[in-house]
This record gives sequence, C-alpha cells and structure tokens, in this order.
Amino acid sequence: MILKKQDCGKEKKTSPIIGLFLFIVSIFLMLVTGPLGFVFGVFHQLFTKGFKGIGEFALKMAVSVDQLGNVIMQHLFNVLWVKKGGYPFGNRDETISSALGKNKQLDTLTVFGKIIDKILDTIDPNHTLSSIDYFVQPSQENS
Repeated sequence: MILKKQDCGKEKKTSPIIGLFLFIVSIFLMLVTGPLGFVFGVFHQLFTKGFKGIGEFALKMAVSVDQLGNVIMQHLFNVLWVKKGGYPFGNRDETISSALGKNKQLDTLTVFGKIIDKILDTIDPNHTLSSIDYFVQPSQENS
C-alpha cells in the first residue's frame, strides 16, 4: 500500500456554503450514529481487551474532543491565553494542551494562559509540556 504524506498544517480551501453544509451533516450524523457507535465500541473493547480497552477507547475520544475544542475555541484562546506573536491555537490536528505547552515553552502565555496551565499541572504534573505534539505545525490560516 502506498501512503500519501499529508501536511497537517495546510487547510483545504472550500466555499463557505459547502463548509457550513458539511458541518451540519457531520453534526447530524454524530447525533444519529454516535450513541450506537459509542455503546458498540465500549462493549467491543470490554470483550476484546477488558477494562483497559475501555480506557484506551475513552482516551481516543477525549483527544478527538480536545482537538475539536482547539478549533472551536481558537479565536477566544488566541485573545485570552496567548501574547502577540505566540503559537496560535486552532490546528485541527492538535490538542489544546499541546498548543498551551508550545506557548509555555515560548513564554508567550498571558496571565490567563498561565492560570490554565497551572490548573492542568495540578491535575497532571507537566501536562502541557508532555502533551506537545512536535509533528504539528501551525496552520497557514493562523500563521
């Protein structure tokens, strides 16, 4: 099998109408098929890998939700948590914690960003620094 190398940083250009339509369809499909997929996935993991499998499944979903949050909240986070010239939030392939960690390294977190980082570090020591995904670059739109 030949794998095509993808550049995660490049955002695909599309018309606003197509983008909104695809967003509405994706939400509809998630609401209709999501519960069935979730229940099936929990039982599948439970019977194939035990409780450890459920934890793995839950972690994958948590990362996906986190990536969605990074996209949805990008404009607010970029205003509230990052100093001018810092690493931007909003890459669809990156978690909020990874972007926070990159800004922590760059010393570009605002007071609010440092508070969020401190809260996460209290829950999980060095959370944002350990969450950095070095393979993800800022998207063209956010650079």
